[in-house]
Amino acid sequence: MLATPGDLPKGPDWLYEVKWDGMRLLAEVVDGVLTLRSRSDRDVTPNFPELAGLVDLAPDVLLDGEVVLLDKGVPSFHALGDRMHSVVEERAALARPVTFMAFDILRLYGVPLLDRTLDERRATLERLNLTPNLALSPTYTDGQALFDATAQRGIEGVVAKRRDGIYRPGRRSEGWIKVTHRQTQACVVGGWRPENVGTARVSSSRVGALLLGVPDADGVLQYAGRVGSGLASAAAQRALRDRLVDADTQPFAERPPRPDAVGARWCEPTTVVEVVHKGWTDGGRLRQPVYRGIRDDLDVDQVHAES
Repeated sequence: MLATPGDLPKGPDWLYEVKWDGMRLLAEVVDGVLTLRSRSDRDVTPNFPELAGLVDLAPDVLLDGEVVLLDKGVPSFHALGDRMHSVVEERAALARPVTFMAFDILRLYGVPLLDRTLDERRATLERLNLTPNLALSPTYTDGQALFDATAQRGIEGVVAKRRDGIYRPGRRSEGWIKVTHRQTQACVVGGWRPENVGTARVSSSRVGALLLGVPDADGVLQYAGRVGSGLASAAAQRALRDRLVDADTQPFAERPPRPDAVGARWCEPTTVVEVVHKGWTDGGRLRQPVYRGIRDDLDVDQVHAES
């Protein structure tokens, strides 16, 4: 189930949780085998070997939650880095382990819990015995206080959830409302420009900017602007290098404006990235976008314009 952007609801009918800045996963145990799946249904179990202990939760269980990695005590999407994209050795994982922050339980001992209220599901979740690298996402009753506290700590925001709400897989629900301190947008990469393009220092081996698109309601890729900030690190370059598959033509509904398209190399629109930005222009372009990372947990058809 997905949260809907909105204003912070108030009242006794709501519980509030931190909006963790990590990777959304389903953790499922069946017959003693643990499987971790992303929102795009990709099996990422080998990426997080330090979560193997989740297999001891129950013979049959399905949890919804988020993998987080702390950077100076604050969950950091950047800190997850390569962990989201590739298999890692157990020794390396244990040197800086992730935590699976569980916030919902959808099945236990073969019994589906989707039609139970959030209060009922939460009570069931809290009866589980915790395993290493598993934590329960805390709930709070004062949403405004939590929102203010997350702002002070530099955390992404808050998710408000109706206590009587049932769980609807894959659907965006008014029973979950997300309120954030910054605007983020998942985008599809349709092209890229080499670093220092148009100068004597052009580097064909380094990505200097990405040309971004967001599908409209009909699935047509609309150009959303160019991002260059946030791409300089070795981790960002490494993650993107093998993802940008050359294409003969540009994939957007309309060719990007000349200042953005100069020196561009078109690529297959199959890679989803996330940017933080300061809103949208009247022409449908992102204001001052900054690259955050690849979103392997999203398929292209799951990308839409966030309000």
